[in-house]
Amino acid sequence: MPDFLLEDEINGVAAGVDEAGRGPWVGPVVAGCAVFLSRGVDERLLQNLNDSKKLSKKKREMLYDLLQQEKAKGTMLIGIGEASAAEIDNINILNASFLAMKRAIAAAGAKPDLVLVDGNREPKDFGFKTKAVVKGDAKSYSISAASILAKVYRDRLLEEMAQKYPGYGFEKNAGYGTKAHIEGLKQFGVTPEHRKSYAPVKEFLK
Repeated sequence: MPDFLLEDEINGVAAGVDEAGRGPWVGPVVAGCAVFLSRGVDERLLQNLNDSKKLSKKKREMLYDLLQQEKAKGTMLIGIGEASAAEIDNINILNASFLAMKRAIAAAGAKPDLVLVDGNREPKDFGFKTKAVVKGDAKSYSISAASILAKVYRDRLLEEMAQKYPGYGFEKNAGYGTKAHIEGLKQFGVTPEHRKSYAPVKEFLK
């Protein structure tokens, strides 16, 4: 379960960042940024925050709403950043993930002394001091909150995309290469939202 130990190690403001959507074949990669300005947040937040993949959709939605409420109360800074499918194709998914994180920090209006980045890679040219934290969303409240923001926001984006491009199952598969997605590609072809640099999508472009 996450805690504030990593945040407490630094003398200053810590921001957590995490991304959702590296693996899917379609849509943007989305990053969240979360900064706890106060520890006096809703208890339900701290009791339930965890790696977003371990939580039910209902619980993630509840936590997402609580994070918005904490922002409104002034106890947290939160932000969301995206990098489009075209940007992913241009600069690759790793760099696009870091770009989305940079945008999320800017959207949060954060000026952190340290950015805790989920994963084992530290971004270059971030403008802030960074620390990579493997499985960070299960260790740090800030990263965990960022992972919830990114995941819920991206799932909602894909649900909207499913209305624009029906037949691919985006509302259920979040853009991953499921059977329904492959059937959609066979039937309707590649959409403008597909990541054309991804090998399975390239196959359908031939």
